[in-house]
Amino acid sequence: MRFLSLIMELNKKHGYLIQWLIGIGDLVVLNFLFFLVYHLLDPFYTSAIAGSLREVVLLLNFCYFFSLYFVPFRLHMAIVFIDKIVQRALLLVTVLFSLFAICLIFLNIGDALATFLVVYYGISIVFFSLWRVFVRMSLKMYRRRGYNFKRVIIVGAGKNGMELYRVLNDDLAYGFNVLGFFDDNLALKSVLPNYLGMTHEVESYALANDVDEIYCTLPSANDEKIVRILNFAEKHMIRFYIIPEFYRNLKKSLVMEMIESVPLLTVRREPLQALYNRALKRTFDIIFSLLVLVTVFPILYIVIGILIKMTSPGPILFKQRRTGLYGQEFKCYKFRTMKVNAEADSLQAVKDDPRKTKIGDFLRRTNLDEFPQFINVFVGNMSVVGPRPHMLKHTEQYSALIDKYMVRHLVKPGVTGWAQVTGYRGETKTLEQMEGRVKRDVWYIENWSFFLDLKIIVVTVLNMFKGEKNAY
Repeated sequence: MRFLSLIMELNKKHGYLIQWLIGIGDLVVLNFLFFLVYHLLDPFYTSAIAGSLREVVLLLNFCYFFSLYFVPFRLHMAIVFIDKIVQRALLLVTVLFSLFAICLIFLNIGDALATFLVVYYGISIVFFSLWRVFVRMSLKMYRRRGYNFKRVIIVGAGKNGMELYRVLNDDLAYGFNVLGFFDDNLALKSVLPNYLGMTHEVESYALANDVDEIYCTLPSANDEKIVRILNFAEKHMIRFYIIPEFYRNLKKSLVMEMIESVPLLTVRREPLQALYNRALKRTFDIIFSLLVLVTVFPILYIVIGILIKMTSPGPILFKQRRTGLYGQEFKCYKFRTMKVNAEADSLQAVKDDPRKTKIGDFLRRTNLDEFPQFINVFVGNMSVVGPRPHMLKHTEQYSALIDKYMVRHLVKPGVTGWAQVTGYRGETKTLEQMEGRVKRDVWYIENWSFFLDLKIIVVTVLNMFKGEKNAY
């Protein structure tokens, strides 16, 4: 394609032009789809713009550029995951069409174009997302061939420096060409991948080799050297990054906040701290749980209830105190899968557990036993997606053994969760298994998005039909 051939001709110093080429490609795709829908639809649905087609197309393109203010480019960054590309493509198209529709309404032609806009929006979501994924894959191939890279040096060859080198060199598609290390410890010269010299030689080397970025991992005790290199980088328009010394002991992403001019580092990003995200998640929980409770649940309650009663005496629903948001206790509902027993609140189910009823295995394997928890979701002490709630005894036991265990309670527990769809469902036989589950729960809290919730729900539904070997 001509687009790819143009990219291949770009010198690394003109890498910013890639963003312009992506923008031009976006416009080509959006305009092509516009005229495709315009010509394929019945003229009845497009007659309102037939007389002012040029103005409407110009308005569409203007709305695209305005939408970039709200959803800027991310495709050119070093690391961008496919699901995030699709998510941002959907968000950009939604913002674009919202603005476009509002403008058309002000022109008194929005109502007549309702069908046209719905069809155009649906097609654009699919094909624009595919286009953005294609661009990202093409850019990664382009970088793997040695183009559009940044020439990088690392100052400081301690543990942080070596860890940084490993990450930057992990995939050529990230677009980094690590030239080597500078460090004043000459003993490292023979063991480093590429020792370039001592720290006082950074300036001359950077100028002679056209360095784009300097990454400093020197300990804070070397503040004079750090400031000297920083000032040099600023003067010569070289981007400068510093890796905090404490990263050696705290290997996780940090979030910087400001109180006036004082920088603060917090140990995690929590998207659900934002009111908008909490409102979106809660609105979805109410709608989704209500749909389940008025459609599927009554039928399940009657059918499963009869089977439970036929296979063992006792109630249809099992109620258990579990740990919820901020460590508060709540009553969690499930279809009863075990015979009534005194160890229900202290001993988790194991494979071939004699306490299980004849129907219990099937209910657990297909997740059907969890459906009454949509009552918990509707009343607000659970969410559709979140860390699974544990019995109180487990909370007491594991909070004393796993440092970050209680972090999982910073959000509402869920009917399903990231840990469950990534292999951590069912019995936890070892401490390492629980640590793996907690790690994924914390990852979910730090990386929450509405689309991640949708992904987890889809995978959970697929697993229901396949059955899960760890569910017992």
